Amino acid sequence: MSEAQGSTRAGRFVKQLAGYRSFIPTPLPPDPPLLLDRKFIFWLSNAEQALGRLDGASAMLPNPDLFVAMYVRREAVLSSRIEGTESSLEDVLQYQIDAKGKSLPKDVGEVVNYVKAMNHGLERLSKLPLCNRLIREIHGVLLEGVRGGERTPGEFRRSQNWIGKEGSTIETASFVPPAVHDMNDALGEFEKFLNDRSLFPPLVHCGLAHAQFETIHPFLDGNGRVGRLLIALLLCERGVLRRPLLYLSVYFKRNRTEYYKRLTAIRTAGDWEGWIVFFLRGVASVSREATALATRILALREADRPRVDDSRLLDILFMQPIVTVSYIAEQLSCTHRTASLHLRRLLSFGLLSETTGYKRNRRFRYDAYLALFESDDAIEEDEGPSDPEGLPREW
Repeated sequence: MSEAQGSTRAGRFVKQLAGYRSFIPTPLPPDPPLLLDRKFIFWLSNAEQALGRLDGASAMLPNPDLFVAMYVRREAVLSSRIEGTESSLEDVLQYQIDAKGKSLPKDVGEVVNYVKAMNHGLERLSKLPLCNRLIREIHGVLLEGVRGGERTPGEFRRSQNWIGKEGSTIETASFVPPAVHDMNDALGEFEKFLNDRSLFPPLVHCGLAHAQFETIHPFLDGNGRVGRLLIALLLCERGVLRRPLLYLSVYFKRNRTEYYKRLTAIRTAGDWEGWIVFFLRGVASVSREATALATRILALREADRPRVDDSRLLDILFMQPIVTVSYIAEQLSCTHRTASLHLRRLLSFGLLSETTGYKRNRRFRYDAYLALFESDDAIEEDEGPSDPEGLPREW
């Protein structure tokens, strides 16, 4: 593809009166059409197969929703860390049983809001298509009462923003998204593309939509997190996944330099194909990791089930692997004494550990289960066979 072709395929840079150059994205789908060679088709097939196995593996779990609840929290932690938060998965779990905990990081609310935003989006999809209105709602939930909450949560920006290193100005920014009037036009076209299911396979459609959203950058804060949420929501809306189990934050985080390089190549050279292959490789990698995780969860559940005398208690621990006596009493509708006896029994088996050292207000941790979710380095790069070469064909 020639440089001249690429320079306008995804959009163009326009000099504004203030002197800086902002980018006006071309509406999707790409024109000229995507060129599909064997490498492209190989990774599309690989990603679709891996995602299908993940969807099937999750269905094998006795209560898949318990897995989803933990997996969404894990994604919230990883996605928020890309934006500079320090909270861990354990911090989030402690917050959810004791929001007033004094030892918790201040930014834990941002991570909890990410979970709320995902759940809000999934709930609203039953009544509303994935559209600009829903995107604004998700953003409003994401920034409610946390850092960035003063930057018009739930509203598209009315002023120019830019992307760059900390302390950069609009003149030194690495990228300046479209001016407000151009942004509004781009969002209208973006909404049309979101709801056109006839153009591309779901994964290609999803990859294009994520990159275009990040280019439009319609909010003053939270664009990265909303853009990553859109991936799971789109796949659920299109019926590719029955539950929101595909999250690419760990892949984007590990390959952060290439992620930004690929987005820049779209804007400067129109390289949509390079971006989509990168995206599909991430889908395949993350799907394999999540499938392996589901398998390990099933094995752990089978191993620990005989040691828990109330099956409801095991479900509670799979949903909330950090608990207190009060929490268990409330969930089981039993007395504190009964709840305490349950937890002491699990302590004696080594299934739980006590984390505070207190005599009162103690917290108990399901170590083996929580350990499955705590590493953000679980993905191993496994590209399979060498990328095939071949003549391109148009899509």
